[in-house]
Amino acid sequence: MTTRQRSTSSTSTDPPAWGEVVLGVDTHGEVHVAAVVCPLGQILGTKSFPATAVGYRQLLAWACKSGVVRRAGVEGTGTFGAGLSRYLLAQQVVVFEVNRPDRLARRLLGKSDPLDAQAAARAVLSGRARARAKTGDGPVQSARMFKIAKDSAVKARTQAINQLKAVLVVADPVLRERLSGLGNRELFRTCARLSPREGEAGGSDEDPVAEATLMTLSMLAQRIEQLTGQIDELNQRLTGLVERQAPQLLAQVGIGPDSAVTLLITMGDNPERLGSEASFAALCGVSPIEYSSGGRSSRRLNHGGDRQANAALHRIVFTRLRHEPRTQAYYERRTQEGKTRREIIRCLKRYAAREVFNLVRTVSTDPPL
Repeated sequence: MTTRQRSTSSTSTDPPAWGEVVLGVDTHGEVHVAAVVCPLGQILGTKSFPATAVGYRQLLAWACKSGVVRRAGVEGTGTFGAGLSRYLLAQQVVVFEVNRPDRLARRLLGKSDPLDAQAAARAVLSGRARARAKTGDGPVQSARMFKIAKDSAVKARTQAINQLKAVLVVADPVLRERLSGLGNRELFRTCARLSPREGEAGGSDEDPVAEATLMTLSMLAQRIEQLTGQIDELNQRLTGLVERQAPQLLAQVGIGPDSAVTLLITMGDNPERLGSEASFAALCGVSPIEYSSGGRSSRRLNHGGDRQANAALHRIVFTRLRHEPRTQAYYERRTQEGKTRREIIRCLKRYAAREVFNLVRTVSTDPPL
């Protein structure tokens, strides 16, 4: 039986089939360390492989010598293990994201790559590892790349704007008064055209500080304009991608292209990996967590999850509070029931997560026409 013929229906909680083994991998930049565990938890082998396309094939071929590989636990599926995860998924192996072992286990058992690989395999075998890896091979992964570039450009532009305005504060009074009344767009355009020769307009001798100030303002303004052009292009690409991939999100009140892209990235190219809307809510950090001790039982806020997705849901809720009558009516009703503003916002974020999940999953699971 080839690896492509294996079923992907098994989950981390299914009992292992006869002859099945579980693969665990501790990933690094240059080398991946793999371990194979039998259904009873016995280590069948541990070996290192290069983190290359050839190494991925060798790793899976080596693991298949011990039995049928249907499940694998991989550390860092979004970083060092991304390439291996994509390869295993293409070979019909279900990949689970495995967090590093906790500190107590490392203090008791020690720390080494083989031990981490064995712990990854046992996490899948025991059912502790439940989060399935993203495929990272579709339009959502493309959106993730574009968003990385956009976020970096926005951060750099903000830094350049702050630096330009800080330079203006200590600039020559004549130059500062000339530029003080301009809006940001006109200010950047004017500064980009500045040249050191303008410092000679007053008829004074050559002033190295004035020359350096003009050159700095010009370079910073040119950098701002260049970054603005990149941001505009990336925004167009992201908007077009969302319109093609999930137009149903943009049709909802309060969900713009930026929030839609963030939530799609959190779900990944294979949203079916999330078993329920509760899983997506937990992934976004908007699910309550049980908190009890003795006779006291309560729930607390989930401070984990993807904080960018959490922020996107926050923006959606506040936009709806300003513009959507249904949300405003809900807020008034819960306020009359004695709920605080913070509690109501948490509920609305939970509802927004459920709505996004159902919209994306319904479309992604529809059979092709």
